[in-house]
Amino acid sequence: MARLKYEIIIAPEAAQDLKRLKAHTRSEVKDALERNLRHEPGRVSNSRIKRLRGIHHPQYRLRVGEIRVFYDIAENTVEVLAIVSKSEATSWLEVMGE
Repeated sequence: MARLKYEIIIAPEAAQDLKRLKAHTRSEVKDALERNLRHEPGRVSNSRIKRLRGIHHPQYRLRVGEIRVFYDIAENTVEVLAIVSKSEATSWLEVMGE
């Protein structure tokens, strides 16, 4: 059975977040986006992908080392909303989470 291939869209704010990362970390995040979100972005795992509870936007969080990627899934599209450090994740969710 062929898996659906999702289109990954990076929001302008998330693109700025990505640019601010060191080159090595940026590469790790890009690899993780491709590996984890291209085919099964809603597949929750104990270590990488978490469905966020109590809010409906963003829907998911991807952990990449000390970086957290927040994203939503709509049909065959994954929209990356933010790429923030672990230390900034809680405050980002308080401000931007719905």
